[in-house]
Amino acid sequence: MPTTTLRRALARGAARPPWSAAPWRDTRFLAAGIPPALPIWFAVMSPRLSLVILGLVLLCLRPLTALQRSRLRALRGIEVPPLLRADDAPSGLLPRIRTGVSWRQVGYHLLAGPLLALGALAVVYAWGAALAGTTVWAWAWLMPVSSPVRHQWYQLDVPLAVGGAVLLAVLPWAAALLARLEERAAVRLLGPGLAETLEHRIEEVVESRAGLVDAVDAERRRIERDLHDGAQQRLTSLAMNLGLARRTLKDVRPEVMQVIVEAHEEAQAAIDELRDLVRGLHPAVLEDRGLDAALSGIAARAPLPVRLDVRLAERIAPTVEAVAYFTVSEALTNVAKHARASRVDLSVRTAGGRLRLVISDDGVGGADAARGTGLTGLRKRAASVDGTLSVLSPLGGPTTITVELPCAL
Repeated sequence: MPTTTLRRALARGAARPPWSAAPWRDTRFLAAGIPPALPIWFAVMSPRLSLVILGLVLLCLRPLTALQRSRLRALRGIEVPPLLRADDAPSGLLPRIRTGVSWRQVGYHLLAGPLLALGALAVVYAWGAALAGTTVWAWAWLMPVSSPVRHQWYQLDVPLAVGGAVLLAVLPWAAALLARLEERAAVRLLGPGLAETLEHRIEEVVESRAGLVDAVDAERRRIERDLHDGAQQRLTSLAMNLGLARRTLKDVRPEVMQVIVEAHEEAQAAIDELRDLVRGLHPAVLEDRGLDAALSGIAARAPLPVRLDVRLAERIAPTVEAVAYFTVSEALTNVAKHARASRVDLSVRTAGGRLRLVISDDGVGGADAARGTGLTGLRKRAASVDGTLSVLSPLGGPTTITVELPCAL
């Protein structure tokens, strides 16, 4: 125990007189740890039972740990976090032996717990001896006058009374120190270690990130549906009315007809821009017909020839499909802008729970994510679903972009 913790425990015990509630709470907490240590004491007194006791402790690891946690929670208000692996491991002796976390539990129940229980037993007996010593005159007065025990007690009354007073003065900080030591041992050995805590935290972060990506994708789909079913439909209706007016109204002045024509053309342009915006948010074909059809649409709209080869043997999560779609779309846009390529080969495969995209062009090469090109955005998009992106682009070409994404989040 660190020196600062020791000093703090001593100060806390010294500040509490024996008649206050704090020493008795400490003693009650310590005394409650004595019964679970009794089987270990029996095993020490009888070496033949040691292997049997060890096996029983390994088999009853969870109940014993739950008992100690409930004792800490009820008597000290300390919540020991559950073990992150051992508690969820399959029941049985061998799975528990293989986990290092379980060995920390075993170390507490076989070594730390019984030793601390011995200290607790000493504290309990010391309280009894202190109370008996400080009240020695009352005990001697209650004895018959002719009893030899009364005369012996009267001869030892001063040493017994002084010893009892010393014990009463020492026991509060001794109980506080031992209780603090048992708290720290229980938290360190019964709770998860640093490695398990970090692993659990990483799992939480991964789950949180996956949930955030799904939420963003769901929100994007909602916006796409609202724009498609709301604003786009109204603009289409407006364009139809303006077109009808443009064709049927013949007796209006030329300047009025010019306004109608311009409004009609602006409405059609707005519809085209809104359609592109909706497609950029979340293409409807991706949800209706899947990734293969959506990529075929991208290849058909690309400004240069794209040879598409798609073989999907596994189901892909909708969020991953969206990431793959936008990655391919942005990659083809970058090729058209910067690569000066004449063709692009796009290969899409699934194997071992991973989606693999390979985009190759015959351009000038020299693509470098460190120079602030669109490759940085592509890498971040892939990383949002725990995917990877690698670029091979020597000067003079060709450029190959490889993206690997998990099929499921």
